[in-house]
Amino acid sequence: MTTVIDPHIAYIRPVTPQTTDGCQECLLIGSPWLHLRLCLTCGHVGCCDSSPMRHARAHARTDGHPIVRSFEPGEAWRWCYVDETYV
Repeated sequence: MTTVIDPHIAYIRPVTPQTTDGCQECLLIGSPWLHLRLCLTCGHVGCCDSSPMRHARAHARTDGHPIVRSFEPGEAWRWCYVDETYV
């Protein structure tokens, strides 16, 4: 069995969340969110794909930052939007 390492993990940097109050864009426009995702390249905090606006995915696409970590208490998983897989 061969283990494949996602090449996008090279984008992971030490980050500080840009906010701890919620999804950055949702806070600005007054939109609700369900769960938060932390960009592991720049610290952007966006809402998940189950949220109405999907700001984390939009950030990954427009800024080219493919890997996020769950920003929910007690969760530490990471997701690559390019490869649509956990890393």
